[in-house]
Amino acid sequence: MTKRQLKLGAFIPTTSQHVAGWRHPESRPQDHLNIDYAIELVKTAERGLFDAYFLADSLSSNWVNWGQNTSKAQKASGLTDKSVCFEPVTLFSALSVVTKNIGFIATASTTYEDPYLLARKFASLDHISKGRAGWNVVTTSAADTARNFNVEKHPDAKTRYERAGEFIEVTKKLWDSWEDDAFKYDKISGQFFDAEKIHEPLHHGKYFHIQGALNVSRPPQGYPVIVQAGQSEDGRELAAQYAEVIFTAQQSLEDAQSFYRDLKTRLKKYGRHTDDLKIMPGVSVFVAKTEQEAKEKYQLLNDLIHPEVGLSLLTGLSGGINLSQYDLDAAFPKLKDTEINFSSRQQMMIEIAHKHQFTIRQLYEYIACARGHWTLIGTPEQVVDQLQLWFENEAADGFNILPPTTPAGLNDFVEFIIPELQRRGIFRTEYEGTTLRENLGLKRPENQYVLAKQAIAAS
Repeated sequence: MTKRQLKLGAFIPTTSQHVAGWRHPESRPQDHLNIDYAIELVKTAERGLFDAYFLADSLSSNWVNWGQNTSKAQKASGLTDKSVCFEPVTLFSALSVVTKNIGFIATASTTYEDPYLLARKFASLDHISKGRAGWNVVTTSAADTARNFNVEKHPDAKTRYERAGEFIEVTKKLWDSWEDDAFKYDKISGQFFDAEKIHEPLHHGKYFHIQGALNVSRPPQGYPVIVQAGQSEDGRELAAQYAEVIFTAQQSLEDAQSFYRDLKTRLKKYGRHTDDLKIMPGVSVFVAKTEQEAKEKYQLLNDLIHPEVGLSLLTGLSGGINLSQYDLDAAFPKLKDTEINFSSRQQMMIEIAHKHQFTIRQLYEYIACARGHWTLIGTPEQVVDQLQLWFENEAADGFNILPPTTPAGLNDFVEFIIPELQRRGIFRTEYEGTTLRENLGLKRPENQYVLAKQAIAAS
């Protein structure tokens, strides 16, 4: 029996994950829109045998969300590096032609995109990459995005998730427009395709009314791999019904196990097997030959955080709470009832502060690494001990790695962590297949129209 293998995603914005990562001596923020630099990073990730290169995306310039008392100069000192970036599908189309095995998971919003256009983009990426595309489904939490799309008001969470479910259903119908063997290319008969093997979605729902078949043939993977990152009740239910990979933020083994078991248990009511969903918590790793060196790498970045940037980061993650009124080196304050919004990220931030008895400054230094995701600091053996513990104890099927700096943090992971994972026999020494599904161990979905025809024939 083949030993279970850990899966790895590489979440690599060109400007680094840590909020001050772009200020690291080895970082190259001036190259964040340089395709040659992006190629360098993806080739490093593929050399490390990562399953996929993952990119989040935003449909607005995040810096406008900062506190009203924050000056433009202060805003410009930090998070603006996340506000100007490549559109992921465009970038991944370019990166796919200089790589062979690594997958590409691009974020796209079900609130502000259109199913037909999205289905076409991702089907095209899957063809261009020869079966290595993935779609990270988001409903978009940033309310300011509405103003960029001629929308008067950002929809509430319930509406966004309801729309997302229908959006995914429509998109899958569009991807199934053509059966896998619909195209004949018969030069003798003159038959280009079999008209019996094309299907119009004819979808009429609450949010979408779509009739025509997609004008791209069925993706090589059937569907690009569907990824989701929500942790709320609505997010978990959406993931249980549709997601094949879930990117989650957990801070402890116990919390990760609880989340893992909850999601895996929910699959059954949708007729899904536990292997149909890979759960991959995010983790930021500071690694070096000695623990002291690793700690020095961590402290170096934290020393580069502008206090206003750190406070604004907390404000964004906490749902707009103004912490500038408090002493940075005082204990994290008890929030007023009116300030508590019960979002998963706000609750996590509060729990981290209380668990570690952090001051406000210590909290933003901790959060700055990975926005609430797990952070590990140590030698290769120490780091892999923790990864293996979660992997072998129903807490994770793998991890989405958030290198704190680029290229240094990514290089460190490939140099130090990958060999240790391989030495322990829990990570591949070569890619298993050529598609993202094959490497993740996910089955290729059947065409729903073919299944319907087979059901009718069998009845």
